[in-house]
Amino acid sequence: MERIKVSVVIPVHNEEASLGTVLEGINRVKGKDWEVIVVDDGSEDGSATIARKKGAKVLSHPYCIGNGAAVKTGIRKAKGEIVVLMDGDGQHNPEEIPGLLEEIRRYDMVVGVRDWNSQADSLRGFGNKVYNLLASYVTGRRIPDLTSGFRAVRRKVLSRYLYLFPNTFSYPATLTLAMIRSGHSVAFVPIKTGKRKGRSKLNPLKDGVRFFLIIAKIATLFSPFRIFLPISGILFVSGVLYYLYWFFTARRFTNMALLLILLSVIVFLMGLISEQINQLRYERTEERD
Repeated sequence: MERIKVSVVIPVHNEEASLGTVLEGINRVKGKDWEVIVVDDGSEDGSATIARKKGAKVLSHPYCIGNGAAVKTGIRKAKGEIVVLMDGDGQHNPEEIPGLLEEIRRYDMVVGVRDWNSQADSLRGFGNKVYNLLASYVTGRRIPDLTSGFRAVRRKVLSRYLYLFPNTFSYPATLTLAMIRSGHSVAFVPIKTGKRKGRSKLNPLKDGVRFFLIIAKIATLFSPFRIFLPISGILFVSGVLYYLYWFFTARRFTNMALLLILLSVIVFLMGLISEQINQLRYERTEERD
């Protein structure tokens, strides 16, 4: 049996306008020990047919479950030691794949970083910068592109975090945060991207809120004190200042000051307990390996 070293996983939903070109580009750069997996997430066009004609292995969902769900399906069926994740809408250039694979020799994951001109519009670009700043704070490391879907990951490491992936478009943010906070080596390399064909399936408002909630979720899951400690500090300082104000103006201690201080202690203890639970979860994850 031929050994598969690289699995290229492409989730698609109604991408017949661009998918053929993407697969042709992959066929030009791929090696003999590669496999190309296209996960058709309930497409209503000819995406699956085009993928088969171009020699890709096609996995189909009976209806549209979500981009993240399609990625999980592809990863579960992948046989390669390295999994390359990319979109089928024409934005990701297959000729950039060898560059990612060159870097993955030294890292657990390599993420392709888009420049500002690669963003769909200035509003989305600004939103991504905000998410990058939040993610950088959570992880304690500068993250130049949190939401890039073009990346190469070691499958053995990647399989540990599939249970965290949402079924929506926000799996790149989840994976990036989880990998960094778990202590895996992650590299960010610049890439050139093109314009997508067709309309984006992302909703700036709905998916923007979802990205924010995912950052908060991953932060509390992998680094609770990054969330609980600042909140506790703000409540404590507010309580002390509130007490000092009323003490010097009315010579009395108010219930609000006491409430704020007690809340700060409760939030701090919640963060402490979350840290202990987080440590236990790490140990159980390592045991499974």
